[in-house]
Amino acid sequence: MAESNFVDYVKIYCRSGKGGRGSTHFRREKYIPKGGPDGGNGGRGGNIYLRGNSNYWTLLHLKFERHILATSGGGGSGGRSTGKDGMDKYIDVPCGTVVFDAETGAFICDVTKDGQVVTMLKGGRGGLGNSNFKTSTNQAPRFAQPGEPFQERKVIMQLKLLADVGLVGFPNAGKSTLLSVVSAAKPKIANYPFTTLEPNLGIVAYRDNRSFVMADIPGIIEGASDGKGLGLRFLRHIERNSLLLFMVQGDVDDIKKEYEILLNELVKYNPELLTKTRVLAITKSDMLDEELIEALSEDLPDVPYVFISSITNFGILELKDLLWKELTRETFHEVEKIVHKDLDLDELPTDLEDFEIPVVEEEDYEFEEYDESAEYDWTADENAPKD
Repeated sequence: MAESNFVDYVKIYCRSGKGGRGSTHFRREKYIPKGGPDGGNGGRGGNIYLRGNSNYWTLLHLKFERHILATSGGGGSGGRSTGKDGMDKYIDVPCGTVVFDAETGAFICDVTKDGQVVTMLKGGRGGLGNSNFKTSTNQAPRFAQPGEPFQERKVIMQLKLLADVGLVGFPNAGKSTLLSVVSAAKPKIANYPFTTLEPNLGIVAYRDNRSFVMADIPGIIEGASDGKGLGLRFLRHIERNSLLLFMVQGDVDDIKKEYEILLNELVKYNPELLTKTRVLAITKSDMLDEELIEALSEDLPDVPYVFISSITNFGILELKDLLWKELTRETFHEVEKIVHKDLDLDELPTDLEDFEIPVVEEEDYEFEEYDESAEYDWTADENAPKD
């Protein structure tokens, strides 16, 4: 995937269809005087659905489709014929997509599984035709219900990558190099900070044809939770990872202090990240001898750790064993229990520009006669159609 094609934020406008108006038709046939009302009901408006699709890895396909509009229901007609239902609209999104209200930042829904369908906006109900209002005292009602209006909303879709293991570390800690060694992924690798500008996924092969997914997250620096560096935009991807693999270089002055700085930035961003399983990998250990490794092991954080070198493959097999052991522990996977905090609209990327809302065009239905003296009160109508 080209670097410019990774899109993890989009802002779109969604509008469901409005319900069709009920008909005020009367039966008119030869030799059947006073046939009575036979106006049909209006069709329901189309719904807006979100659907998880594992074939998508980015929100790029929605970047240039800003308006998602469902069609309105058709009007009823004579012979108690019900109008045509509006066409539903499905929005395919990659697994891990979270939807927020663009006006308030409130959390709306979350799509995590392939094929999962979430109703985002419901179409308006169709109005009842005049045949529904015939009574012993009003045998020729000349009114019908209008269709229920549509629903509309501007939403922000945010992609949080689904992966089993997330790599957490400072720039140049060796995250991309490790991913390129243990998987077939080809992330960009260079000897300067922030080489990785977008998350990368790789499938790590393990023993007996087993595997797990690893995500390389752009480097985090101190203050990332306050908006420094690239961390703020990509910290959300870590929320999805089942296990966090902290990577600290073996040649730093204090490995424990570096680990605590990284952990502190994650907790400041979302305190619930503290409950995730953590593993520590001390990278570039090919520069360390056995005595130094033994000395460093005495002052490490209280988490499972392993010394590795991606260049020489030192400790890589032990790292895989440790990760698999943690991933297969009972009651380990807690991804679905993530509680998403509301979106802070002040922290949104500047490229989420606003756009015009399309004008609603009124459908040109033909009716014999109907009462349009006032807006219809659906809430007070005992005969309103039920969902």
